[in-house]
Amino acid sequence: MACIGSSRLCARADKLCQFGHFSQIRRKLSTTFTKSRVEIERSIAPLVHHCQNRTSTPRCRIGIARAMSSMQTIQPGSLPDYQIDPYRLIEDDLKLVYDGIRLELNRNTSQEELRNISMYYFDGQGKAIRPLFAILMARAINYHKKERNDLLLSQRQIAMFCEMIHNASLIHDDVIDQADYRRGKPSVNVVWNQKKVTMAGDYILAVASMLLARIQNDEVTITLAETITDLVQGEFMQLGSKETENERFAHYLNKTYRKTGSLIANMLKAVAILAEVNDQIVELTYQYGRNIGLAFQLVDDFLDFVSSSEAMGKPTAADLKLGLATAPVLFACERYPELNAMIMRRFQEPNDVERAFELVHKSQGLDQTKFLAKKHCAEAVRLIQSLAESPYQKALIVLSDLVINRMK
Repeated sequence: MACIGSSRLCARADKLCQFGHFSQIRRKLSTTFTKSRVEIERSIAPLVHHCQNRTSTPRCRIGIARAMSSMQTIQPGSLPDYQIDPYRLIEDDLKLVYDGIRLELNRNTSQEELRNISMYYFDGQGKAIRPLFAILMARAINYHKKERNDLLLSQRQIAMFCEMIHNASLIHDDVIDQADYRRGKPSVNVVWNQKKVTMAGDYILAVASMLLARIQNDEVTITLAETITDLVQGEFMQLGSKETENERFAHYLNKTYRKTGSLIANMLKAVAILAEVNDQIVELTYQYGRNIGLAFQLVDDFLDFVSSSEAMGKPTAADLKLGLATAPVLFACERYPELNAMIMRRFQEPNDVERAFELVHKSQGLDQTKFLAKKHCAEAVRLIQSLAESPYQKALIVLSDLVINRMK
């Protein structure tokens, strides 16, 4: 399996960024994407024409989306069309995760307001991406090792821990960014005062740490403690910028890994450690999570430019308004160098945000961002195909497609 175009590009993209060849990546991505888009459209044209002449349009739209997704992400024929709903497959496990989180937050304090604030984002309105990946990977590995359909309590606790860390970081983000809206409702810092909200974020972190300690596995504790240091470092990196284009993109990728990729990658590594599999499988799970995490954030940055506030459940173009240059902007700099000055002044002058938004849409920055995300998902699929076939392994393949094609 390989991504569309040059497999060497897929293998070397991160290295090129690190060694200061960002412009080379952009040129190759641009050429490859343009070539592949024509081939994709030619391949699905009969399906589109067929569906336009049918009355059952919803089914046809699903067929087109699936065809587009498979052809854009993986070479034809390498990704089976699995009819699996990952959420339904483990819905009982997910319910236990969220019930367990609420129980932990409820029983560790007698302060009713602290309970309410800390549980505000555990209302079932999120995507549950982290516990979903954790449980599917745990079950896939357990089946790979023993051909048994089971889940360790400690593996479920990893899913709980990581979802709690993620939500604590959202609370702190909302305070720092002065957010107004998240998940289709007023953000937590709007409902309660910022001091109480900040302490509630700290409370979630503390309860999560107690949960982690009860697992009593030093390697897992060290692995997951690293995710917290990465989150903090990622936030610090986001406050700064680099002067040169090459440094800027490497800085962006490093920040993206620390803020998003590390939690997913190390979470999956932790459930593998608890399954007591060999080092090769542990590394496989880490690399799968790393690629999925990077792809997820790249798509998030893409959606910030193309999706509506209603679909996202939070304001769009938010990163530009916060002075942040994400992948679509960095790619757009190749065609519109005037963006470099805006990046350095963090889009603070009048009309900077509107002008940058316009230039990103006029460039190939969005296409190139989506292509890079697909490259990472393709690598994740290649890795997970090494595990024994099971419903959970198949669901992890399907999830890579959902990461790319999600609308929020």
